[in-house]
Amino acid sequence: MKVLVACEFSQIVTEAFIKHGHDAMSCDLLPAEKNYPHYQGDVLDLIINRWEEFDLMIAHPPCTYLTVTGNKWFKPEFKSRFPNRAEQREEAIEFFMLLVETEIPKIVVENPIGIMSTIYRKPDQIIQPYWFGHTERKSTCLWLKGLPPLTPTEIVNPNIVHYKTRRGTDDNWHVSTMKLPALERMKARSRTFDGIAKAMAEQWG
Repeated sequence: MKVLVACEFSQIVTEAFIKHGHDAMSCDLLPAEKNYPHYQGDVLDLIINRWEEFDLMIAHPPCTYLTVTGNKWFKPEFKSRFPNRAEQREEAIEFFMLLVETEIPKIVVENPIGIMSTIYRKPDQIIQPYWFGHTERKSTCLWLKGLPPLTPTEIVNPNIVHYKTRRGTDDNWHVSTMKLPALERMKARSRTFDGIAKAMAEQWG
């Protein structure tokens, strides 16, 4: 298959599909971290003008303005700090919808739990890294077109960290990225877990 991995600079998913014999390329505004085929630019150039070249697209649109964890920044007390937050959310919604509505025959759009479950529709599946051999816990929504849900490959116990207040839990993956600079934190949290990428290539390839 010809596979487009949209909004991916890490090339983790791209690499998994290439290793399974597919013609895969990534696309992102950032340069690629590995040496596989990569289109550095706007993915809309590809899905609007060249969509017929691809059999499958796996997209990871930015979640900054879509995730429920960012809802607190819409409160009135943060208006002066984030004056354009509403417009940025509308732009993020529009981009998400352009991805899900492209003509590519098979589509996966991935995002954390967020507002698109209400604005668009509920995801077809919510997966966890600990279903695929990782101890991290990270709820990830998948909206699917022409593809079945992923089947867990190696379920392990998640490594859960309790807050000192005992009022909630977290995991090492999230805690370990908290102190990174903003750009590095964003990049670290956007990388697909290897076990999930491998399952995608094996089950959808």
